Amino acid sequence: MLHILVDADACPVKQEIYRVARRYGLPVTVVANSWLRTPDDPAVRFQLVPEGPDAADDWIVEQAQPDDIVITGDIPLAARAIKRGATVLGPKGNPFTERNIGSVLATRDLMADLRDLGTVTGGPAPLQPADRSRFLQAFDTAIQAIRRRRPQA
Repeated sequence: MLHILVDADACPVKQEIYRVARRYGLPVTVVANSWLRTPDDPAVRFQLVPEGPDAADDWIVEQAQPDDIVITGDIPLAARAIKRGATVLGPKGNPFTERNIGSVLATRDLMADLRDLGTVTGGPAPLQPADRSRFLQAFDTAIQAIRRRRPQA
């Protein structure tokens, strides 16, 4: 069954995820290493993981299945979830795929090097309304693609 796993610590589109999941009747697991408020909805589960640099990532990867959608802005987590066969979306609606994850990882590493050298300062641009719209469209498209691939019983 299609399941949505959310790397929740810094996810800016949680409300959008809850709304879409409710519309489709899909379960959501929100994963974080500190307590987060989630909707009072039996389809939304909160998973608290121990403190640690990759505890949430490790938990998500262990749970991810081919018919799941992982929502994360963490590029290394995205790469690991793709290896598990999950569909992976970033919070701005950018899909991470087997075809693009190598270049996305390389760009991430290049930007980290440039920040270390002081050539680039600052991080990614803040989420804009167009990003939320793009996320909603990509999320809906991903759900529909998985449903076409594996019809519901």
